[in-house]
Amino acid sequence: MTDLTYDSPGVPIREAILVAHSDTWRRLARPGNWFDGQTRVAIAAESRNAPDCELCAERKAALSPYSIQGTHDSLGTLPEKIVEIVHRIVTDPGRMRKQWYEGVLADGMIDTEYVEIVGVICSTVSVDTFAHTMGLARPDLPMPRSGNPRRRRPSGAKPGLAWVPWIAPEDASGPEADIYEPGTSNIRRALTSVPDEQRGFFGLVHSQYLSGTEITDFDTDHRAITRAQIELIAGRVSALNQCVY
Repeated sequence: MTDLTYDSPGVPIREAILVAHSDTWRRLARPGNWFDGQTRVAIAAESRNAPDCELCAERKAALSPYSIQGTHDSLGTLPEKIVEIVHRIVTDPGRMRKQWYEGVLADGMIDTEYVEIVGVICSTVSVDTFAHTMGLARPDLPMPRSGNPRRRRPSGAKPGLAWVPWIAPEDASGPEADIYEPGTSNIRRALTSVPDEQRGFFGLVHSQYLSGTEITDFDTDHRAITRAQIELIAGRVSALNQCVY
């Protein structure tokens, strides 16, 4: 199964959202840039499992999460180093440190592998949060598709202000020429070192929020609620998530 469906929604769901969510599930099931389809779906499954991990709960309650050692309650399908990344990102992202990230690389993880993991988590959490908000059951994860990852590192990916490399707008050319829209903000640089993850995640953003061109259009209401209402909700959610961006 790769087409995503929701059973008996209580209110109509915009067609663009249904299409974007189905596209996300198909992308999730396919081999990525650094992981095969089976590993990508396993990362998605582990992101759903992470909130029930006792070690993560202890770390979340601790003054410093780095003072608590132990073993994650995982599904047992991924290497422990990937489980650690998934659980940290899902359960306590606000207290992640660059030193921790550098330790991840020292443990053998490639920076672009880390970016792909982040992309899979963000897409999965986005779809799951939508279902939860709508009072719907989380959709079943897709069946992985066979094939090998491409293992291609974009030539334009360079170190910047983030922990991971990214493609700046002036370096987006060739196969990556389409990753920026006119007028888009710096947040679009996220995930660009794995371009398909960037394209896929911001495809979700476009359907659930607004596209880059719509964001800068303050004179048109592109959704059923007004722009002021959209930004009020976005600001409140950002505050609850401790998002300082």
